Order: sequence, then C-alpha cells, then structure tokens
Amino acid sequence: MGMTMTQKILAAHAGLDSVEAGQLIEAELDLVLGNDITSPVAIHEMDKMKVDGVFDKDKIALVMDHFVPNKDIKSAEHTKEVREFACRHCISHYYDVGQMGIEHALLPEKGLTVAGDVVIGADSHTCTYGALGAFSTGVGSTDMAAGMATGKAWFKVPSAIKFNLTGKPGQYVSGKDVILHIIGLIGVDGALYQSMEFVGDGVAKLSMDDRFTIANMAIEAGGKNGIFPVDDAAIAYMKEHSDREYKIYEADEDAEYTAEYTIDLSALRPTVAFPHLPENTRTIDEAGDISIDQVVIGSCTNGRISDLAAAAEILKGKKVKEGLRVIVIPATQAIYLEAMEKGYLKTFIEAGAIVSTPTCGPCLGGYMGILAEGERCVSTTNRNFVGRMGHVDSEIYLASPAVAAASALTGKLTDPAKV
Repeated sequence: MGMTMTQKILAAHAGLDSVEAGQLIEAELDLVLGNDITSPVAIHEMDKMKVDGVFDKDKIALVMDHFVPNKDIKSAEHTKEVREFACRHCISHYYDVGQMGIEHALLPEKGLTVAGDVVIGADSHTCTYGALGAFSTGVGSTDMAAGMATGKAWFKVPSAIKFNLTGKPGQYVSGKDVILHIIGLIGVDGALYQSMEFVGDGVAKLSMDDRFTIANMAIEAGGKNGIFPVDDAAIAYMKEHSDREYKIYEADEDAEYTAEYTIDLSALRPTVAFPHLPENTRTIDEAGDISIDQVVIGSCTNGRISDLAAAAEILKGKKVKEGLRVIVIPATQAIYLEAMEKGYLKTFIEAGAIVSTPTCGPCLGGYMGILAEGERCVSTTNRNFVGRMGHVDSEIYLASPAVAAASALTGKLTDPAKV
C-alpha cells in the first residue's frame, strides 16, 4: 500500500522504508518550538531530566509572543526564565521585544521551516507549517522538553483525509473562508488525529498566506496536521525566506485515505463561525442582524500583510462605527514595517482603529482586547470557545479580515461587498 505525503515524511525521519497508519515511530526533529507560556513548563521538565544541554542550539526556536510586551509580573517572570535559558544554552533562534512576532507567522518568515521538515511545537497551531509541505504538529510541554533534550519525538503515524480543492475563490473569499467551510462541513472532530492533505488544481489559486491560514486551523477540525503539496508558489516562498535545503515528498497514487472531499472554491461565500465552536458556520448571507462591540484583525491565522491589505482596502477613507473598538495586530515586526510603508497603518488609525505591536494578546484572552459580559467580537483569530477572549458570557464570531473590516464600519456582521 502506498503512503500519503505525511507518512513519507515521517518514514524518512524515522529511518524507515515505509510506515502505515497507527504505527508507533520515533522520528528525528528538524525544529522544536516553544513560546512564553509553554516553554517555562518544558524548561522545568528538562531540569528534572538532568540533561547536559540541548540537542542542537540551532534547531530550537523560542518565541515570546503571547504576553509580550509583558502584561504583568507573572508574564515578566516567565519571559525572564525563557530568556535566561536561551542565553545559558546559546539558543540561536530566540525572539523577544524588538525582534518578536507571532510564532507561526515568524518562523516561516525567518526561514526556519521548509518542505520535508518534521517540526513539533508546544502550541496547538504549530500545524501552520504544513503550508510549506512540512509535517508540523502541536505537542505538550513535556514532549517539547524531550525534543529539546534528544532531538527526537514519538509519533503514532496518522491516517489521512484528502481535500480536493477545485476552482478559483471569488471576491472576498480567502483561505479563512475555505477552512471555516471545511470545519463546518466535517466538524471540530472530523479529522481527529488525522492528516488533512489538501490537493487539486484549486491549490494554485490560493496564495501562501491563504495556505498558512488553512494549515493553521487544521487543529480546529481535530487534525494532527494539515499539509499542502510543494508547488512553484511554495518553492518561491522558501527561496525568498530561507537558505536551507528543502525536500519534496509526494503522496503515492495508491495512498489510502479514510475519506475524500471535493471543495469547489468558486462556490464558496465569505463564512463566519458563530459561538461557541469553529464548526458552527454560516455564510455571510445567512448571518442575520448580529450587532458587535469589538473587532480584532490579526493573530497567527490572519495577521499577515495580505490580511492587513484586505482590511485596509475596505477601511480606507471611511470611519469605524461610533462606539466600536477595532484592534489591528500585525503578526511580525517585518509585517508591521511593510504595513507602515504601504500606508495601511495610517489608514487604520484614520479610520478610528488602534494598531498594536505583534502579540497573540486578545486571541487567548490574554490582554489587548478582553471582552466584558455580554459583549460580541468579530475576530480573525482561530478559536471562539466559551470565555476564549474574556468573560464566559461574551461571544466571538470568527471571520476573514475582509468581513471583520466591513463589520467594523457597520457595527454588525456585514458582507464586505456591501460597504
């Protein structure tokens, strides 16, 4: 029996000719990732192991992004602990204030992940790097500690679901709408511990930013990882951002999939996930009259330059609804700078929004946009669980930057084609 793309990558890193779904393997790691919340726990576990250093100082990335710049004493102490660990072990890829960015946007930008890699990260959205044809997945802090110490991790080889993407997305339909549609179709456990493998002629019609968004949210369908084939767009991205060698793996023609879906991108509409699960989706045409109190545009899902461009195009020369709070968060310093040079930040501020330094902040209910009881937020983030952005009686509506920007102008869920 043939292997899927993910299975081929895992087999190669396990030193095996082949693997099959359900098999337990130990694989070599190309990168281990941690942030300011998860890394302190991993550091404590490493201390218990009494290991002498890390396996490779160049294959560990520590990104301070969730509560940075630090919001309180506890977050400052956590960051200090990671900073001292990075210094003690001469970690090459440590990112703090000044060089920081939201980890899953920063690592590809810095060229730390390429096709064929095996990457683990103590953050569930580590599956983002599948957009480049890598196997990447989230793990717990204990697994992160073991990875930093040994350069290896245990995996159960996942089975796979094939998503055949056809056609070309229409105006205001982005990668966010594609993945929300898919999650609405299969549910938040529809791909539980499976690889979500995206193929078809429609892939070429998706930008790399779209693909990062789709791979990022594979976990919201329960997926072990999301992965795209390595085409000319992916190769061009890697050549622009990285000097590392990449390796292309392709699924065998007789690879086995537990299910197959065909998604006609041209038939999709802007899509919104209503509270309190990403699977609770409706098209913007079905949204109804939902008034809102806040809009957040940013996160590891939708804080890239194309996301800011989409929002700026809609907001330019207009004003956000009076009484509405609009927060824009570029995902990295480089994106922040490019948005400034292109005039996007000026557009946001003149429209009545605020622009934050790169941070995860409001996505996890950390800071920079906490919701009070009864408040509603349209957000380009990736989760809308109960209490995710603040009070348990607040509500989050997940949407694309275009829908978020349009909604910022009207104060309610709005089709971007109608503003």
